[in-house]
Amino acid sequence: MNLLDANDHSGQYPDSWYAATARPLPPFPALEGSKRADVCVIGGGFTGLSTALHLAERGFDVVLLEAHRVGFGASGRNGGQLGSGQRMEQDGLEKLVGQEDAAKLWTLAEDSKNLVRGLIEKHRITCHYKPGIAHACFTAKETGEEHEYAQHLQDRYGYTQIEILDRDALQAICPSPKYVGGSLDMGAGHLHPLSFALGLARAASDAGATLHETSRVTKIDRSAKVTVHTDAGKIEADHLVLACNGYLGDLEPKVASRVMPINNFIAATEPLGDEVAKVLARDVAVADTKFVINYFRLSHDNRLLFGGGESYGYTFPADISATVRKPMVEIFPHLKDVRIDYAWGGTLAITMKRMPYLRRLAPNVISASGYSGHGVGTATHTGQLIAMALAGETEGFDTMARVPATPFPGGARMRSPLLALAMTWYALRDRLGV
Repeated sequence: MNLLDANDHSGQYPDSWYAATARPLPPFPALEGSKRADVCVIGGGFTGLSTALHLAERGFDVVLLEAHRVGFGASGRNGGQLGSGQRMEQDGLEKLVGQEDAAKLWTLAEDSKNLVRGLIEKHRITCHYKPGIAHACFTAKETGEEHEYAQHLQDRYGYTQIEILDRDALQAICPSPKYVGGSLDMGAGHLHPLSFALGLARAASDAGATLHETSRVTKIDRSAKVTVHTDAGKIEADHLVLACNGYLGDLEPKVASRVMPINNFIAATEPLGDEVAKVLARDVAVADTKFVINYFRLSHDNRLLFGGGESYGYTFPADISATVRKPMVEIFPHLKDVRIDYAWGGTLAITMKRMPYLRRLAPNVISASGYSGHGVGTATHTGQLIAMALAGETEGFDTMARVPATPFPGGARMRSPLLALAMTWYALRDRLGV
């Protein structure tokens, strides 16, 4: 079974609130016949679209191939949170890579937020960007750790945009009975991810990149140049960029042991009207401290967009609404009878260290994936770093590529069942409050 087909219809966006409210682009034509390019990019999500845009702006002849529609995958389905830092926290990175590279990674992460905001402004992308992400904690211990980490970022990195929140301060933002404190990062933000992806596609096309949708790659031949085959055509290119994230499949077995697809789910309630203040009194996004994280925000039409629950096989659950309603009602018991108008799943990709896996697989082949739920900024910025690397400016890409990438236990075949077993344990810890 191929994840490109397991839960979706060919060439169609999922039945999500994002797809229902985004302004669609006219379809880009499927690849037919043979073409030549400087760079072939496989994957039309944040990484691929950003790569194509930044390469085209540098004068490269770039062709992008997308199996379905641009923004079809995790880039058009996620929680829309543009978080600060890397997916691994800075104190963990300091131990993993040392202070010098940890500082570089922090700077790169700040660059990623600035890049997203800059692209929105430069290309006039209507994606409802708003500042602010609150981190919500369930226990006093977690709250203390959250406050210590905010102080660490201020002391070591000069980051002053996080406000520490006691119980009353958090409740004034998010009046859930479950949360006892946390922090508010006004340097982070949230947006409509599919609209942002479509804006990147339009910008890349306007810059001169050639985009082909419904053009699934079936084979890659590699030598001094690469030839990328689809059912109806082929691209010969000097360089290849693999930007498929959770949908990479069997195109590159070297990546499979270190990057694994998992599924996550989001529901959009009916418009909440006057009930909005009982969910979020400020228009910020929230992510909490559960291992299987809950994340949520308000839409621009006053719905609650709530993400929760994961699965580790190929197929989505039969009733996604029920899957998401359970954690939603745990956080907001008064929403037990609220109508859910949309519910959808998406396939992302994670790594053992929860840091993206960026590598040169060959002198003319680059792979980037494994954003682990932190892709709005990181994936978009990775596209810029890839374009810079192909132009000879490799420092940023090399810094990300130096982060150690531990293989999943059991290799590509056993990683999913072993992770499912581990995640069952962590889910039990969440329920027990351990």
